[in-house]
Amino acid sequence: MQTVLITGASGGIGRKTAEYFAKNGWHVIATVISFNELNDLDKVPNVFCYEMNVTRTESIERAKQEILQKHSKIDVVINNAGIGYRSFVELSEDSKIDAIVNVNWLGVVKVCRAFIPKFREQNFGQFINITSVAGLVNLPLGNFYHSTKQGVESFSECMAYELKPFNISVSTVQFGNAPTDFQKNVTKCCATPIESYNKLMLKISEVLAKKSGKNQELPQQIVEKLFLIASNPKKSFTRYTIGFDANAMKWLRRILGYKLFDALISKVTLK
Repeated sequence: MQTVLITGASGGIGRKTAEYFAKNGWHVIATVISFNELNDLDKVPNVFCYEMNVTRTESIERAKQEILQKHSKIDVVINNAGIGYRSFVELSEDSKIDAIVNVNWLGVVKVCRAFIPKFREQNFGQFINITSVAGLVNLPLGNFYHSTKQGVESFSECMAYELKPFNISVSTVQFGNAPTDFQKNVTKCCATPIESYNKLMLKISEVLAKKSGKNQELPQQIVEKLFLIASNPKKSFTRYTIGFDANAMKWLRRILGYKLFDALISKVTLK
């Protein structure tokens, strides 16, 4: 039986992925920041839960030791844990910048670093790092979220070269706004006396909420695609884009070029 480790598995896409893999015969190592967030995930057959804070090296190492004592091999690590922060650069806060960088980028780096030795020892393994359409294109108010996701894209591609000799594959997965609790939990800056900022925040929030509402089938598409990727690892670094929104944005950016793409996005969001 194959084994997958999924970070940030307490809710959203992470939980759906854990349940789907378990239902399809995989052992699932589900990591959560706190057992208080399990919501009976530990009662799902084939799911084994561990506390892991991806921002803290000591927490990752402690969880790793517990995991490896009980699981002789790990086939796949899915770096899913992530948070959002929607703010204007002028109004951004150090603590919130630190939080999103530590979770979205450094968390991926630290988890990969921790489990590479196990994959090398096995002479096989696969890292699937979940980014976002935000890792492919730049949109208004994406200053911090987009830059962390693009950071994961670059990190993953670079890492893939050094791991290829050990039969360790690396891929990234991008998708658009899914109807999960993620958008509800995004941290936003407060209303300000700067009217253009308030208008832009309202417009972006409306656009994202509308997109999420239309993408009811996207979560299932994502978990099914993740299962296929995990079951059929590629030798070379691969990017996978899931859903109409993400694919449309990717190809529009390529076909239109920066100036026309910028004009289109500005027309939708700034007027």
